[in-house]
Amino acid sequence: MARVRAVRPPYYVQRVKDFAAFLGRSPDLVQSEDVRGFRLHLASSGAGAPKINATVSALRFFFNVTLDRPDLAKHLTFMHEPRKVPVVLSPEEVARFLEAAPSVKYKAALSVAYGAGLRVSEVVSLKVSDVDSERMMLRIEQGKGRKDRHAMLSPVLLELLRDWYRISRPQGWLFPGLKPASPMTTRQLTRACHAAAHMAEITKRVTPHTLRHSFATHLLEQNIDIRVIQVLLGHAKLETTALYTRVATNTIREVMSPLDRLTPLTPKKNEPRGAPLA
Repeated sequence: MARVRAVRPPYYVQRVKDFAAFLGRSPDLVQSEDVRGFRLHLASSGAGAPKINATVSALRFFFNVTLDRPDLAKHLTFMHEPRKVPVVLSPEEVARFLEAAPSVKYKAALSVAYGAGLRVSEVVSLKVSDVDSERMMLRIEQGKGRKDRHAMLSPVLLELLRDWYRISRPQGWLFPGLKPASPMTTRQLTRACHAAAHMAEITKRVTPHTLRHSFATHLLEQNIDIRVIQVLLGHAKLETTALYTRVATNTIREVMSPLDRLTPLTPKKNEPRGAPLA
């Protein structure tokens, strides 16, 4: 008899089980006071914003869809999670990092993450046919939000990809995994990223997404319009892209303070005080 592999239940099921354990009775007997009490219980137990928000999302679905009790869902609100300033590498650190990549394959893949500003999932999902050398673009299929878009393909990045293609002749996936029929996994690329950072002696915590952050920040420091960067990153909201203005230090240094544009308010050294206007 064939062995049936256990399927892990959806994440929301575990959150509902946690809620049932807190209640000590069946969740279909829940009252609004129970919902408020569980929300306070999560906060007092030290649960962070990610867990609280995941629980809120799960219980909202449970109350609205499973129990058909939308009156309970209104008592659940998401917890605001302050956005942290992203870690960004300097251009010099990026150069050292890429040179320290474990192989030509990983150097090319990590160069795509930085040179085109792609998410790690978008890098590993690239196919050979997605490289459009005539239009100098990369086609991104079903990126975040299930949207297709185009990313930039610089001449240097194109040469790196051509070097990789000449060496391995990939068919289908641009960066195949251990089995050629499957793409490289995000975990594989993340491990290669950590290895490159270690070899380059970079003490910052570097992930593939750090390269995307660095791409956006360096473009902003080159005075590229933030709306253009928004399109390149595939951000739905401009406010998401605006986060990089907090780490674009070159841009901050080059801005002239309005104080420096003021007419001097103090009299010159040899100018007598109270001099007549005429």
